[in-house]
Amino acid sequence: EEWQGLDENVAHVPFSAERYSEAEMIQRSRMFYELLNKRRSVRFLSDEPVPREVIDNVIRTAGTSPSGAHTEPWTFVVVQDPHLKHKIREIVEEEEEINYKKRMGDRWVNDLKRLRTNWIKEYLDTAPYLILIFKQVYGRLPNGKKKTHYYNEISVSIACGILLSALQNAGLYTVTSTPLNCGPQLRALLQRPANEKLLLLLPVGYPKKDATVPALTRKPLEDIMVVM
Repeated sequence: EEWQGLDENVAHVPFSAERYSEAEMIQRSRMFYELLNKRRSVRFLSDEPVPREVIDNVIRTAGTSPSGAHTEPWTFVVVQDPHLKHKIREIVEEEEEINYKKRMGDRWVNDLKRLRTNWIKEYLDTAPYLILIFKQVYGRLPNGKKKTHYYNEISVSIACGILLSALQNAGLYTVTSTPLNCGPQLRALLQRPANEKLLLLLPVGYPKKDATVPALTRKPLEDIMVVM
């Protein structure tokens, strides 16, 4: 196969990592769990401004994610313009209404009733930032030929998980949104190239003072871990 345009001889350098005592490892792992366990999907977001530098830093953090052959197949589109946010809302709500009424099916819609979700997405207007994460299904070499992006969806999904953790660490909240059938329209609106496909949409901000969340519980460790 044709060479993919990556450096053939990447220099390898010494690596040293900080080593913690067992007690500190236990403490750090517990504290990080307690921080992430406070993460909730919040649909009632304030329009209170968020420092742009925070957004820059959490996306830098997401960009530390591993990726297949280090292709880094992600694009994070940050939308703060009110008019553009409203256009996104119009696209999403139009498609989501069809999804709820026709495409998703009764079982899916009934499962969502207890969470009180619907096709009205006010947070797309009120959140100070929308972050749309696109996976690059392939890249381009300098000669214009396609460059394979191995495991692009898995790689970008890992980056999304790191981004959620970084937002929680910064005291910001979001709700993971995967609006069905909106990808092509949003890609066109944001003038993204044909090799990019929308994977996730995150409204980001502070919760409203009167925000509510469902009283859900998480599975205990013994239900999610198998030790062999």
